Amino acid sequence: MIVVGYTPDKFGAAALEHGIAEAKFRGTGLKVVNTSTGDSLADPRFADSEAMTELHATLDRSGVEYVLDQAVVSDTVDALLTVMDGDDADVLVIGIRHRSAVGKLLMGSSAQQLLLSCPKPVLAVKPPR
Repeated sequence: MIVVGYTPDKFGAAALEHGIAEAKFRGTGLKVVNTSTGDSLADPRFADSEAMTELHATLDRSGVEYVLDQAVVSDTVDALLTVMDGDDADVLVIGIRHRSAVGKLLMGSSAQQLLLSCPKPVLAVKPPR
């Protein structure tokens, strides 16, 4: 199974696109994970109902078997790593953005944590410019 760390933005769209392609290539299913820590009233990384409807439509059109998991969790990185610990998880696909060294130092980087801590392959993709 291909696991996609999804956010409702161009980075999540790139991860989803590549995750679908990877699932088709490998002949396997897809698990799309959208999480939030719930720290703010409106987390832009947490898909609202309109984004979820669009996401379901995209996944239905893809022809790939999928599971969509949306949850409020204590740590989004840990949630993805827990999914990747499963025997059926083969590859994690994430969208990445360019951040300065200072930005990474001050804010941390979920992508960097996933790249370094995931026990299985991680496909890090960027959206088209």
